[in-house]
Order: sequence, then C-alpha cells, then structure tokens
Amino acid sequence: MMQKFGILVILSVTGVLSCNAFTIGKPTFAVVPPGSCQLNDDWSSLPLKKVDEISDDTKVFTFVNPDPSKPLNLPTCGCILAQGGKDSEGNAFIRPYTPVSTNAMVGEFQLMVKIYPDGNLSRHMSSLKVGDTMNFKHIKFNVKKQYPFGVKNVGMLVGGTGIAPMVQALHAVLGNTDDTTKVTMLYGSQRSDQILCEETLAEWCKDYPDRLSVIHVLSNEPEGSSWNGERGFITEDLIQKHIPSPGSSVNIFMCGPPPMYNALCGAREEEDISGVLGNMGYAKEEVTKF
Repeated sequence: MMQKFGILVILSVTGVLSCNAFTIGKPTFAVVPPGSCQLNDDWSSLPLKKVDEISDDTKVFTFVNPDPSKPLNLPTCGCILAQGGKDSEGNAFIRPYTPVSTNAMVGEFQLMVKIYPDGNLSRHMSSLKVGDTMNFKHIKFNVKKQYPFGVKNVGMLVGGTGIAPMVQALHAVLGNTDDTTKVTMLYGSQRSDQILCEETLAEWCKDYPDRLSVIHVLSNEPEGSSWNGERGFITEDLIQKHIPSPGSSVNIFMCGPPPMYNALCGAREEEDISGVLGNMGYAKEEVTKF
C-alpha cells in the first residue's frame, strides 16, 4: 500500500480537526535489510517533485527515486547524504538527512528540512524549483542504529527537525504488532506553533498509550500563552523524571542542533558520551547519536 503524506485539512463527521498540518498517517512497518537502498556510494541526481511549507522556517521536500517504480528501500534507521550549492572555493555543501517517509512510499521520498539563516545547504534546497535536481547518496556509515533495536525501552531526546529519524524509528516500533518496545520522547521546540509533527505524535500517543509517551519542552514560548506544558530546555531533571535509567535495557536516541548534542551527550561526531547523559551514567552503548 502506498504511503501518503502532505499538507492537508483533515475532516471528520464532526468537522475540521486540524488545518495546514503535516500528517504522516498511521505507523507503517516497512523495514528492509541493509544493502537494499536504491542509493549507493555514488551520487545520484534526483529531481524535486514538490515542496510543502509546514511552518515559517520548515519545509518538506519530495524527491523522485532513481527507479520511480520502487520504494527507496532505506534501512531503518538510516539517513542519506544530500549535496548541493557551493562555498567560496567551489566545494559543494554536504549534509545528512533522514526521510520522514517510509519504504511504503513508492517512487519518491520526503525530507523535512529547517531553513536556517546561515544554513548553506538548507538555503540552497529552499531555492530549488520543482524539476530542479539535487545529488544524494547512501553509505554504510549512514545507518546509525538498525532495527530491531534490541532493548525494552527507547528514550528519545529531540530538537526541531531531529524528529525525522525518530519518526522512522516509531514507524518500525509501533507498526510492528510483535514489537513491545516502550518509547518515551522529550521533544524540544521553540514555540507551541513550531512543534513539527505535533498532530501525528498526539494521534500515535492516543493510539498506543502503553507504548509511546511524548513530553514537549518549549524554550521560547511567550509568557501568558495558554501553554501549560514544560518550558525551558531538556535538562537532567526532565530526563531523570521521564527516561529509563542506565542499565534498564534502554537506548537513548539523540537528534537535534549541535548545542543540544554538546549539552546532553557530547558532539555528534564523538563516540564517547559526555554532557548530561555522561554525568547520569549512560554508557556509549546506551546512546545513539543520529
């Protein structure tokens, strides 16, 4: 069955439930073994099919697969490398992205990208028009954690578009009726109107109340707003309160902006665990940096 995504108005017999929200649908188990991806070590130039704006600084880009008759077949949780634009010396910018689409989607894949003012590749991608091409490839190193995850508990520490690999993981965990893994997510955003995939996460929490819990943490929500959830940043206290402790068959999935890595677990490229998680005693085998 082809998976459908997009910007839409969701209707029910009682009226409008949500408007202009990026929706992902039900969890879909579409896991493939490593080595099946249409992308490989060589760059493939793929055309842009569609662009959807889902917030004031975030877009979903839909690109056509090398073979439009087949799914991308990216392993879970794997990412792909995107290449585009050029620096002052003529070198192309390269950055990893994890699709928010799954292998149930045939012929195309979708990337959720935040357009940073100083983000060279994201600004280049934002300038593309439908029909323009961009280079992509997938290498073995791009699979940071392969499903099945082999633990009873998964804790997710997420910031902004770092939700993308978490969506991939949740599709596999919740979409597999034989999987009993419990997932707790601490999701940091700036404001309540900038929470990406909010509708999807709320729906999945309602459908899987014993398997998934999501706690939103807002760092820049206006004072006096109707928000009654957590404010500030993801801290040791919040992790201790909501995430299973070290040694409890747990793996912490971490994805967000660089300052978040530095504060919570150490730089993304560093194998050792430092920061808050290091102080709390989590071993490097218990933390996955996406």
